[in-house]
Amino acid sequence: MRGHPRRGEAGRQVTSLPSPGGPSPGRSTPRRPVSERGAEIGRRIGVGLMYGLWKPRVLGAWRVPASGPAILAVNHSHNIDGPMVMGTAPRGTHFLIKKEAFVGPLGPFLEGIGQVKVDRAVADRTAITDALAVLDQGGVLGIFPEGTRGEGDFASLRAGLAYFAVRSGAPIVPVAVLGSTERRGRLIKGLPPLRSRVDVVFGDAFEAGDGSGRRTRKALDEATVRIQDRLTGHLENARRLTGR
Repeated sequence: MRGHPRRGEAGRQVTSLPSPGGPSPGRSTPRRPVSERGAEIGRRIGVGLMYGLWKPRVLGAWRVPASGPAILAVNHSHNIDGPMVMGTAPRGTHFLIKKEAFVGPLGPFLEGIGQVKVDRAVADRTAITDALAVLDQGGVLGIFPEGTRGEGDFASLRAGLAYFAVRSGAPIVPVAVLGSTERRGRLIKGLPPLRSRVDVVFGDAFEAGDGSGRRTRKALDEATVRIQDRLTGHLENARRLTGR
């Protein structure tokens, strides 16, 4: 989630978010109830599209908790990364998606399948409320912790992931999507070649907090450091497993 950035104590760029120990952002009014059924429909659509167009190889999907709240932290180097995870995760996932994607008929569609619209230019309290509601209801929240597409190496994390994990207590499941940017398709240049292999590797779930129950800004910065270490470690392991 992108806001007016500042430097945190950990030396990483963090977003201006409500204080983890301050008033709950749940006092904001959600745009509409986030649909768990819609997310499951989105998962089924993702299964059809991703397996129909490409050849996903999925490793470790059993590591996603079978019930209760969870956060999928996904590296992001291509537009298909989100849909690929939606179609390969064992549970319906509510992704935080930039508001620019909610244009024309795509907007109602994304809302209908339970996706959460976020304005990256500000600290979007409504998006924060909606995302926390997903976790409060025992759902799965999907986040690109780098905030935008890039190298997909978890080199620079925004504060959103640590905030949601510390605030909700939900475990984080690292997810590495590999192969989506290796080659360009001949028919559609902006997509990987049709029927090419894309690897999706789910890692072990972990807690972002240090067990102290602290919800201070310092605790948030420290959580970001721990999260980055776990995510980069998972990415390195996923590359060894897949040979990518």
